[in-house]
Amino acid sequence: MNLPDGHLGWWSPVERAIIPLGGLKISRSLRQSTRRYTISIDEDFQSVIEGCARPDRPGGWITDDFIDAYTELHRLGWAHSIEVWDSEGSLAGGLYGVTIGGLFAGESMYHESRDASKVALVHLMVVMNSGGVLVDVQWLTPHLESMGAIVIGRDEYLRRLPDALAAPGPPVFAAG
Repeated sequence: MNLPDGHLGWWSPVERAIIPLGGLKISRSLRQSTRRYTISIDEDFQSVIEGCARPDRPGGWITDDFIDAYTELHRLGWAHSIEVWDSEGSLAGGLYGVTIGGLFAGESMYHESRDASKVALVHLMVVMNSGGVLVDVQWLTPHLESMGAIVIGRDEYLRRLPDALAAPGPPVFAAG
């Protein structure tokens, strides 16, 4: 956010939700759902961000300017999407976020079909276990908590952040 004095504002919340690597909880029904879908990475970033921005979603906050900015970040190799496809080849859901080194900062996720966003999160954690350090999911929701997300304080988050930023990160998310 641009402040009146022209400086760029940075949000540093008192608490932040993360999913610890190795801490993902996958229910039996979610494990079965993972078999129903096909996963891709960065094949249809535009459709994922637009799905997350649908105006009929409750609490929608993703504007056209936001989409333009994140599309440019994607073009530059910093923003990434995980797409979940159904058996007919239609996009069933997905998620997107920004990577810097071993940090994945999740922005939003959505689903058209049952469990599709959860399946995207499962795949994100698989990817992050191949070189990631920190998965930031912003805030704790019942949905994320059921999958293993926890809340840490600002001091702990800032303690972990330098190692995450310095890590090479998962090869699949290597910045262009």
